[in-house]
Amino acid sequence: MGIKTYRPITPSRRFMQGYTFEEITKTEPEKSLICILHRKAGRNHHGHVTQRHRGSGNKRFYRIIDFKRENEGIPGKISSVEYDPNRTARIALVCYKNGQKRYILAPEGIKVGTVIESGSQSDITIGNCLRLKEIPVGTMIHNIEMKPGKGAQIARSAGAQAQLAGKEGDYAQVILPSGEMRLIHKECKAVIGQVGNLDHMNLSIGKAGRNRWKGWRPFVRGAVMNPCDHPHGGGEGKNGRGRTPVSLWGQPAKGFKTRKKKKHSSKYIISRRKR
Repeated sequence: MGIKTYRPITPSRRFMQGYTFEEITKTEPEKSLICILHRKAGRNHHGHVTQRHRGSGNKRFYRIIDFKRENEGIPGKISSVEYDPNRTARIALVCYKNGQKRYILAPEGIKVGTVIESGSQSDITIGNCLRLKEIPVGTMIHNIEMKPGKGAQIARSAGAQAQLAGKEGDYAQVILPSGEMRLIHKECKAVIGQVGNLDHMNLSIGKAGRNRWKGWRPFVRGAVMNPCDHPHGGGEGKNGRGRTPVSLWGQPAKGFKTRKKKKHSSKYIISRRKR
């Protein structure tokens, strides 16, 4: 996967970058694995805005991804690698021997024709899905479940990978992409390897309009608002107001810990990302 630049015929083109899409082998999605994705513009079922600065954007179909990998013991062949507008990673279409088709997140190094498998009898090779108790310590993994059978929730974005650091009792110790070490039940599934499209983090957007295509609307800094609209507002010129940076609702924005001290899942965290 490569990144291309453009001739600077306009100011925005000068710094814009795009994908070469050399790894993409199919442009049309599998019709049986897509559904309509309704745009909510940041509003909940009451019509109230719960996430600001969302709206417009290109129309998309949602690709139904197999995060559970339930076809255990049935080999499947990668038939195509496709672009997914809803996520940073690429997706791969798997055709299983029983006739079923599923989308999975394309791991780094996967190619058309590669045979993958799920279950305890699977080899420790890229793209295969096993339970944590069946994976050797030190293996790099992604697409990890947090609860057995719920489906993968961890390490799903482009270039993400975690490491299985150890096993003790009913739990495995996993080092997450953030650096946090966490206990995860050994019955949870994970996929061997690293998520593909590693160069996504190096991509330069180039212009504000490109974020509009993604559904992100412009937002205004609090310092240029009126006092009635934001705690940072008001003053003559660029007035710092002499207070710590806060959000629109007055919550400190730098270094303030928002995690509940008695949260149930804290007992599964061995070491935090920020020590």
